[in-house]
Amino acid sequence: MRLPLSPQVAVPGGHNGLVSSPAPEFEFGTDGPSLILVGVDGSRTSLRAAAYAGGLARRQGARLLAVYVGRISASASMAPAGAAVMSETFDQIADELKQLMLSRTAETGMATEFRSVRGDPLAELTRIAEQTHADAVVVGASEHLGHRIVGSLASRLVRAGKWPVIVVP
Repeated sequence: MRLPLSPQVAVPGGHNGLVSSPAPEFEFGTDGPSLILVGVDGSRTSLRAAAYAGGLARRQGARLLAVYVGRISASASMAPAGAAVMSETFDQIADELKQLMLSRTAETGMATEFRSVRGDPLAELTRIAEQTHADAVVVGASEHLGHRIVGSLASRLVRAGKWPVIVVP
């Protein structure tokens, strides 16, 4: 006599039960991420993170949102011409990153958006990820020695625990 095949698991005390409930109906088109956010700043690891996020978005059929957050230091903005120089530098870096991101993703036909904002990287990436309902956040690993003590952006995003965070070395 054959018994029906069903997933069984041994439970302490000798009782066998189902491993999982019956599978829910499959919803076509709703599996996988729909928006992947990647933080870019021009560093080696952030550009690798952008390449990884772009490949992931392409394979998953997701949109890609690249975000550059320019940090304005308080000391630079206090100098007479400091704020103007910082603003010009921010705009230049943002333009270069935007051109790079959009040109690379245009080759694949992916839906890509680039945003540049000023502020604290953790606060701004968190705000934009919540605002856009990002399914995952991708960032490059920090190359600064001090971040091993204080905590890097990646580790603070992971601690926030709001989305899957992928850290690219």
